Amino acid sequence: MNEPIAIRQLTPQEAREQIGALSAVLIDCVEGGASVSFMSPLTQDRADAFWQGIAEGVAAGERILLVAQDQSSPMIVGTVQVILKQPENQPHRADIAKMLVHNQARRRGVGAALMRAAEEAAAKAGKTVLVLDTVTGSDGERLYERAGWVKSGIIPNYALWPKGGFCDTTVFYKQISAA
Repeated sequence: MNEPIAIRQLTPQEAREQIGALSAVLIDCVEGGASVSFMSPLTQDRADAFWQGIAEGVAAGERILLVAQDQSSPMIVGTVQVILKQPENQPHRADIAKMLVHNQARRRGVGAALMRAAEEAAAKAGKTVLVLDTVTGSDGERLYERAGWVKSGIIPNYALWPKGGFCDTTVFYKQISAA
């Protein structure tokens, strides 16, 4: 996989149509050891149910779903979400969630491209403060630091690894300008 990568925002219909492809990325990440809310083994049915809920959130305007695809094929190799729906006293904030890159596409700038696109989409939606969390010491943590995110703290024993055992999480934020 050395083809150029294209980042695009999925429509609600595309989000529903791409559930299988999105599940493949999620399952690959979980089976590869990523602590992204799921325990191993992650079944196709559980992954599909998760993405069905995400597609509903996209249709409701509560979130933006971005994907990375090889330009020479329809294969989705990464994804990230911008969660727009926030409490009424935080209309300026969005959460970045489920930044996932398939193991075959890692170390090619896919994660950085997805994050740039997520920040741009959040700015277009009028958001000025972004928040995310990631496993402490992970590739994600290094990616976010390189992208100018500010580390606000570490929470010990925040979640479990997919095969068990606690992992810490690092919380980040980034101030951006609304478009």
